[in-house]
Amino acid sequence: MKYSQRYQELNSQFLFGTDTHLIESNIDIRHFPFQSSGKAILNESSPCNEIDKTIIENQSFVYPVFMPSNLKKADKAILLLHGLNERNWNKYLTWAEYLCIETGKPVILFPIAFHINRSPLSWSNPRALQDIMNIRRQVNGEDRSLSFANVALSERISEKPYRFYSSGRQSINDLSALFQQLKRGNHVLFKENTHIDIFAYSIGAFLAQITMLANPHGLFSASKLFLFCGGGIFSSMVGQSRSIMDKLAFKTLYDYYLNQFIKLLNPGTKADNILNSFNTMISADRNQAERQHFFSQLGNNLKGISLWNDKVMLYHGIPEALGADCAAHHMDRLDFSFPYTHENPFPVGGLVDASEVDAGFLKVFTEIARFFS
Repeated sequence: MKYSQRYQELNSQFLFGTDTHLIESNIDIRHFPFQSSGKAILNESSPCNEIDKTIIENQSFVYPVFMPSNLKKADKAILLLHGLNERNWNKYLTWAEYLCIETGKPVILFPIAFHINRSPLSWSNPRALQDIMNIRRQVNGEDRSLSFANVALSERISEKPYRFYSSGRQSINDLSALFQQLKRGNHVLFKENTHIDIFAYSIGAFLAQITMLANPHGLFSASKLFLFCGGGIFSSMVGQSRSIMDKLAFKTLYDYYLNQFIKLLNPGTKADNILNSFNTMISADRNQAERQHFFSQLGNNLKGISLWNDKVMLYHGIPEALGADCAAHHMDRLDFSFPYTHENPFPVGGLVDASEVDAGFLKVFTEIARFFS
């Protein structure tokens, strides 16, 4: 596959919310509605929850599925989880198509709460964000990490860092509902007892790890998990990025979860598996033995790839999360000959040699497809 060329082609063909047939690969992109319950957020009285409940895009939305055209109903699927602060599916379309072609399985692109089409269009509109941008410039000073791309998330996190947890928790509940729908045979594309594996990138990997640790209703017990540019403990992550969040927001987020969020687990607080699993992934010393034992027990159901030049999901956080032996056996660390970043591992356009990017993409996704085949 010529990744760079196919990236451009798919982004010109993909119409969000409109079913599309991809002639070149004989794949159908289908869109399906989803209604989030929005329930089971730990602190229902939190002001951020009251505000966020009014964001209708987050409650009722559609998600795309890449489906081989010759397959009427599938009994296997791959769930694709994206990164933090994503506002579209652009870079994931080629990833999904390749995995669908090579494995013969449908690929479900499911948006995390308040991301992609689960967020208002105004969060991606520089004109609508100008006032917030001006305020953050006054507060942040000469912070080069501030940008129109991250100002909406930065403001929301700075205002209420609890949102990082509550939105993740809502996403886990949504994923549980989706898995139940597929396994019960209540989806037009899938047979009863469909087996679902997970490909997770960046913060999607963090979400997937927490989900599998919590394992609500036992739905994720048999799932295989591939971690790409992720898999580390929260305290090792560096979220300060023009594509993710600004310096002040990341500092607020880091301090909140390392020093303040633990108060939710004080005696007298009713903690459940999701809360405990989230807390377990915050720093290396929290429930270390139990966490590392869990991931080691996944055995061949766990695999991952980290990139040498990843400045967001630092590699040292992976053995902290998984354990040194587990990371050594199940996580590969790759590098490319072209300039890349965590946020853009396969750059398209500019001065980058397209043939080198194509080769890098194939090196990574051939391994991922092999894992899921």
